[in-house]
Amino acid sequence: MAPKQAHGQTFIERRFDMTKGRVAIVGTGFVADLYMRSLASFPEIEVVSAYDINPANRARFCGYWNIRPAQDLEQLLSDQSVALVLNLTNPASHFTVSKACLDAGKHVYSEKPLALSVADARELCELAAKHSLELASAPCSLLGEAAQTAWQAVRTGKIGTPYLVYAELDDDFIPRAPYTKWRSESGAPWPYQDEFAVGCTLEHAGYYLTWLIAMFGSITRVISATGDLIPEKPIGNAPRAAPDFSCATLYFESGTVARLTCSIIASHDHRLRIFGENGTLEIARSWDNNSPVKLRRRYALRRKLITSPIATRIRLKQPTHPKVGRWGAASMNFALGPAEVLSAIAESRANRLSSKFALHLTEATLAIQQGDGVHEMSTRCPPIEPMDWARTS
Repeated sequence: MAPKQAHGQTFIERRFDMTKGRVAIVGTGFVADLYMRSLASFPEIEVVSAYDINPANRARFCGYWNIRPAQDLEQLLSDQSVALVLNLTNPASHFTVSKACLDAGKHVYSEKPLALSVADARELCELAAKHSLELASAPCSLLGEAAQTAWQAVRTGKIGTPYLVYAELDDDFIPRAPYTKWRSESGAPWPYQDEFAVGCTLEHAGYYLTWLIAMFGSITRVISATGDLIPEKPIGNAPRAAPDFSCATLYFESGTVARLTCSIIASHDHRLRIFGENGTLEIARSWDNNSPVKLRRRYALRRKLITSPIATRIRLKQPTHPKVGRWGAASMNFALGPAEVLSAIAESRANRLSSKFALHLTEATLAIQQGDGVHEMSTRCPPIEPMDWARTS
């Protein structure tokens, strides 16, 4: 069970039957510790077991967090008290593990991407629908305070009509960083071979794609280009390294257009800027749920158009969600996604992180990674509801 952790922030706490708040983890690597620390902020959610194909990893993780180890996936899935399985395996295993969980009648929350092909992602969504199960995927930062604040500002017309978005997800020169020494809280190494093989686009683009899809609707067209600029990155048994740079132009059904860049070469930059007719919204850190959302208004002054040099911070008046500490470059509550799925199940309502949303996100991300020019999107997702605490200010 995740250890309790005190938080100074107040928040709207969702209560539900504890039987529906029992989860199991498959994959006990680096990211699993981030989930455990985040789950500690939701004491109504209990982690009852964990499994990893590597016995040493399983023993390390379960021993550190005092969780019952499952000897195999079948044993974990046979526990009738488990409502939701968190699929935290490496990306190449996401499809197989999620399919096994759905076949066993379990709701699934998967780390990103949902699958490594649109066909596999679509198969998972169809399987979930067939069995009336929830299927969702990371990232869940859309549910965080920074994203919800920015979205509320767009909805209430703070910048007028939003026309253009610049989104940056550059992580500095990672191939030259001491990544072999990076360890999680329980001692798991950073999975650098998987990271370089899967690539920064599949790993990171979703952090802003989810925000933009929620704000501006489904993506209708993706135009992308990529580059593998540092080919000597370690990738284990993978056939080749994924691109370490991508740049995409995204066309949304609302008419808004966005430019999204991802790289592990350019200096660290996680800014988001939304340009509207009356001003600009600015967020400096996409991986920080509490990153300030700032507004710069635009004025017509005599014969000039002036953008205010002074940015005003926009805040929500009501409590939002539990915050967590900073781990490396991130200060995100990874449990917001699982908590949303469990709450939706308990309340018999639509899950904000629906399978159609996950499928649309997967297709868009893969289209950017492929970098083969114009991709007309084949999927759409239904409108997404803002969090209750972000509906008004």
